[in-house]
Amino acid sequence: MTLLARTAVLSNYLEVTRHLQFDGDALLREAGFCPVVVADSKQHIPAQAAVELLERTAQLTRCETLGLRMAELRNLADFGEVSLLLSHQHTLRDALNVIVQYRHLLNDSLAIFIEESGKTVIIRQELITETGTLNRQSIELAIAILYRFCAALLGVHWQPLYVCFTHEAPADLAVHRRVFGCKLEFGCEFNGIACPAANLDTANPLGNQALARHAERYLNSLRGKNDHSLAFEVRKSIYLLLPMGKATPEQVALTQGLNVRTLQRRLEADGTSFSDLLNSVRRDLVVRYLNNPGYSLGRISDMLGYSMPSSFTRWFTAQFSKAPAVWRREHSAGTHRSVT
Repeated sequence: MTLLARTAVLSNYLEVTRHLQFDGDALLREAGFCPVVVADSKQHIPAQAAVELLERTAQLTRCETLGLRMAELRNLADFGEVSLLLSHQHTLRDALNVIVQYRHLLNDSLAIFIEESGKTVIIRQELITETGTLNRQSIELAIAILYRFCAALLGVHWQPLYVCFTHEAPADLAVHRRVFGCKLEFGCEFNGIACPAANLDTANPLGNQALARHAERYLNSLRGKNDHSLAFEVRKSIYLLLPMGKATPEQVALTQGLNVRTLQRRLEADGTSFSDLLNSVRRDLVVRYLNNPGYSLGRISDMLGYSMPSSFTRWFTAQFSKAPAVWRREHSAGTHRSVT
């Protein structure tokens, strides 16, 4: 089962919808979330249904900031048992590594990759479901939760440079500015947060190595495990690495702690291949990129890993039965905006 987060997020959903004077309970029931599930904060919820729930609610309420409003209600304790370990990590870098290591207890659908370049770090995030569902509200929820977590851990030492979103900017940026308080960029090729590299190694005032060891032993005693196949984990890695030009079998195998031959053999056992997964991610991302008028077809070709634009055009035509320029003209596109 694909997992999004603990059911505590549904309590946040209900609180926000009530504030919006909307019957969120009815939509929860339609989505298959019964009151017993919502009441038990230790359960997990299927990602696909949760993502669709947030998108549908945002549409019905005409609230473009539903995910952000939910994030404002969350705190470190909402990470469940993992919060015990997170709060005692020595640095933000250590805490991010904990999130990756114990994602099966938090949110299996969230992919995180830390890209360091000189004095700047980009924490890339993607929320991946099997069908590539539109997930604007969920990705804003996830990025805002991570942003608030970093702020809670580092306090005044958290100095983000900017936050990026692949989708277009909302009509009103008031809530975004309230939640993030830094430069915002929309219509980007990735979702994530940029901060000074020094932030990752800033000491956590509450860090305690002894308490962290106790918390780690406790977490390791839990029975929670990652129910996803290797194919799904590889798909998440490709999502993050492809725009960076690093989605090669060698690089992806490295993210999974495997050599290339073992990766290929295990994917074959799952009934797929690296090339099949790469093609699936390309299909998801090309729609996102074509809807961004700030990117030329040549740039899109590069971001999808094609050295020649003609090769990209042939692939796209085979996948969508029309040239990318024709597809772009036939579909509405957002506008790239950078705001402060």
